[in-house]
Amino acid sequence: MTEFIWPVPTEHPAFAGHFPGNPIVPGVVILDQALLFAEKLLSAGVDRTGAWQVGNAKFLSPVAPGEVLLFTLEQKASGSIAFSVKSGERSVASGSLTPPAP
Repeated sequence: MTEFIWPVPTEHPAFAGHFPGNPIVPGVVILDQALLFAEKLLSAGVDRTGAWQVGNAKFLSPVAPGEVLLFTLEQKASGSIAFSVKSGERSVASGSLTPPAP
């Protein structure tokens, strides 16, 4: 298992439309960050450009600007990557990703 920390930028452009007056991080932003960390996890000199597949994704709790998220990623024997996201002790999201073929 590998952990990555991401402090949610208070000025992230997604907050302008999601939702004015009560901003929360869109699920797609959390998923995008998970993909970026998955690429780092697999960056052992392998070109992984291409289309990732999302096996599943669950968004369990809203995330506000400025929260610090802990992403935990684990590569499975099948090649997929399981991820979970927490803010403190609160579970925020989980799912699995499949990288493009090398």
